[in-house]
Amino acid sequence: MTTGSDIGLIGLAVMGQNLALNIESRGFQISVFNRSGEATREFVAAHPGKRLVAAPTLAEFVASLARPRTVMLMVKAGAPVDAVIEQLLPLLDKDDIVIDGGNSLYTDTERRSSALTARGLRFVGAGVSGGEEGARKGPSIMPGGPASTWQVLRPIFESIAAKVDGRPCVMHIGEGGAGHYVKMVHNGIEYGDMQLICEAYALFAAAGMSCDEMAAVFEQWNEGELQSYLIQITGKILRQRDAATGTPVVDLILDKAGQKGTGQWTLMNAAENAVVVSTINAAVEARVLSSMKAARVAASQVLHGPATKLTVERARLVVQVRDALYASKIVSYTQGFDLMRTMAEKKAWALDLGGIASIWRGGCIIRARFLNHITEAYRTEPGLSNLMLAPFFRDALNAAQAAWREVVATAVKHGIAVPAMSASLAYYDAYRSARLPANLLQAQRDFFGAHTYERTDRPAGQAFHTDWPEVIG
Repeated sequence: MTTGSDIGLIGLAVMGQNLALNIESRGFQISVFNRSGEATREFVAAHPGKRLVAAPTLAEFVASLARPRTVMLMVKAGAPVDAVIEQLLPLLDKDDIVIDGGNSLYTDTERRSSALTARGLRFVGAGVSGGEEGARKGPSIMPGGPASTWQVLRPIFESIAAKVDGRPCVMHIGEGGAGHYVKMVHNGIEYGDMQLICEAYALFAAAGMSCDEMAAVFEQWNEGELQSYLIQITGKILRQRDAATGTPVVDLILDKAGQKGTGQWTLMNAAENAVVVSTINAAVEARVLSSMKAARVAASQVLHGPATKLTVERARLVVQVRDALYASKIVSYTQGFDLMRTMAEKKAWALDLGGIASIWRGGCIIRARFLNHITEAYRTEPGLSNLMLAPFFRDALNAAQAAWREVVATAVKHGIAVPAMSASLAYYDAYRSARLPANLLQAQRDFFGAHTYERTDRPAGQAFHTDWPEVIG
């Protein structure tokens, strides 16, 4: 037993318990505390012989830590984080470190960082991705805060993080709230990934494919360019049967999706910074619409549309949907990385976009082979303005677009909602258009509000106004 634990963890829900066991398994002694003392005792008792120290009170928890103390919070974002910090403050000393490992809003992290820094403490907002399995076996970790504090935490974080090609999936993201910000965008991209996969599933279901047939497709895809954790688990989900009825479990699950807010935060931040994240937006809105189950059931009785049954060659459909999914995925990541690039410039965060893609390759929910190409794109051209312009992705989009268009057109023709694929294709077409109909929009704005416009035959930056005819009636 050492004179004090290397780190302390507060919050013993599933993520907290598994992270604590991960830390202990890497050779560190860890003190644990939960507001329910019984939960703390039961957790430690369930793992005899481990370097786990149960603290019945917060004061005893803090006293059990080696100085300078390192405390990691794994509690629900929002008011609970503030409440725990308030209870900790009288017990901590100068240079102690507080880490928030939850899904906190980055602006809350910056507020907390300022307040704790003023008291001589060090605060780190660390995004942790990987769910229950990642927390136990190795997550992807995105710590922000002072670079000097990262050097203190580095031995623990690099030990517990997932490894890809021998490298830990953790890096110092940037100052202030940068870590939680990048985790927020990660979650927004995750929303897009999940919705795109659901749209592929919807198309296959409309073609009459069984769950086992669909599972075989996703399993095949997981061996190729679409290899990812989400594709892998989709195949496993589609294979699963209900023990009581033998029915595919997915067919018994109510079509109402939940969300915890990080997707919405991503949309709000994108709107504030005038960055297009239409694929993520479509994914968030799809979850909102799914929650309106009673309204949708009622509407289905009175709002008519075409028959959703697809009579197509299934083998051809599978290839086309694969291309549409891959192209849409490129757009989703393009938008997420564009948002991070924009905020990095605004906040003077030195975000290493290639490095971020690299640490997402293992441990996290969106881990995928695809991320190797993103890492390579930003390593080759750190100032890349748009991911679609990188040679690999440019060629992939050009190759996939015919199938992509046919899939979206087929879905629209048959009344199958594919909002994320449609939004992705619209973004691609708008971004590649040298001229958009915004000239008419500017004319409208000038007509009703004298907002002025620029002209194609005059130098950029000059403002013009037309005396439009009066509208009668």
